[in-house]
Amino acid sequence: MPFLLGKTAIASPINNYQLSIKLDTDYRQAFTFVPEKRQRIEIPVARLPTQTLLSLPVTVIHGREAGAILWLSAAIHGDELNGVEIVRQVVGHIRPENLSGTLITVPIVNIFGFLQQSRYLPDRRDLNRCFPGSPKGSLASRLAHLFMEEIVNRSTHGIDLHTASDGRTNLPQIRANLEHEETYRFAREFGAPVMMHSNTRDGSLREAAGQKGIPVLLYEAGEALRFDRNAIRIGVEGVFRVMAALEMLSPIAIDPVSESVEVHSSKWVRASRSGILRLSIALGEKVEKWQAIGTIFDAFGEKTVSVRANLTGLVIGYAQNPLVNQGDAIVHIAMLR
Repeated sequence: MPFLLGKTAIASPINNYQLSIKLDTDYRQAFTFVPEKRQRIEIPVARLPTQTLLSLPVTVIHGREAGAILWLSAAIHGDELNGVEIVRQVVGHIRPENLSGTLITVPIVNIFGFLQQSRYLPDRRDLNRCFPGSPKGSLASRLAHLFMEEIVNRSTHGIDLHTASDGRTNLPQIRANLEHEETYRFAREFGAPVMMHSNTRDGSLREAAGQKGIPVLLYEAGEALRFDRNAIRIGVEGVFRVMAALEMLSPIAIDPVSESVEVHSSKWVRASRSGILRLSIALGEKVEKWQAIGTIFDAFGEKTVSVRANLTGLVIGYAQNPLVNQGDAIVHIAMLR
């Protein structure tokens, strides 16, 4: 028999992690437009083996009148923290009386990975390969389904905040379908140093939302398990620019940025041999094809090989771990048009 948590009925546990959750109008009332109202809600997700209930933390801010509905999400990969801080700063600066439309923020989507400082869920699945999910699937699939039903389906636009994966760092960049007119406008307004046309990956949040006709930007900046002040600042300012463009906020005083560099393809330079990597380039640096951008050497100083750029373009990411194996992706270069 289910027991009650407030007005939300939750069935008995199905294995160590999963619950069959029946959702009613308890927290959903928070999504009903009530002018100039801010609400913090918890959407039940599942129980830990200790029977501790984990919930999806959400802040909903309704403005003085109806308008665009923008979601901000972070930590779909639990070790990607810059987005968590971006959401915190954005929410801290928004006042309902100065807002039109609705802002829905989810600072920690993968709460399981966040607690474990891991990219993945407890079953080692990548949540961003499990959308749109299923109410009867794996833990990752159920969480993806919950996010789609309760967040994406209520929104008109979305911004998903990421960093590079563990052991890499990224130049602040927007990845989006630049061939879609509204998404392209959306990306330009954000004002990141780079905006890159990127096809969606199967099972990604961006793919699932795009199939519903919702323009989505993916912001990539910095590295896992680290705060990057510049990446956070660019992210916060980009969100505010987008909100102003959507007429959710009045234009605000933000330092003007140079126009984003638009790119449509990129390529990784891979290690030609195993060894210790030393790079001689920086994020955002322009490189020429065949330019020496680093060296790989052994610990004995006996053999050294040059690492050379495989195209002319902009460095948008690289590996930070100096220990590399032959074939490892070490420098990410965006081709300039």
